[in-house]
Amino acid sequence: MRQLIIRDITLDQAALDYTLMDHQALLDLSAFAHACGQPHDWVIALVEHSILEKHESQPEHWQFVGEELARARRAWRLQRDFDASLTAVAVMLDLLDEVKQLRARVALQPQ
Repeated sequence: MRQLIIRDITLDQAALDYTLMDHQALLDLSAFAHACGQPHDWVIALVEHSILEKHESQPEHWQFVGEELARARRAWRLQRDFDASLTAVAVMLDLLDEVKQLRARVALQPQ
């Protein structure tokens, strides 16, 4: 059985939240929303805005993995820091992913 561990750390008077999780572990909607620190409706909105991809039509059948948790948390930070709509967050995440891919491609080219 895989385990989800959520801890709060205090470092130099600043609280840090982190989740240590097996990237292959599956979370249902409730556990995923809890791990994100957000309500179910927010997670459902991420799927509706194609920030997270789900092929099942019913949220109660959704399963999430660790990589999606990282993406959801990144979406929350963008939404919070820039006061952005989820539509804008979806565009920002797509652009960040594209930049990451381009940097990886450049790093592989001989100099």
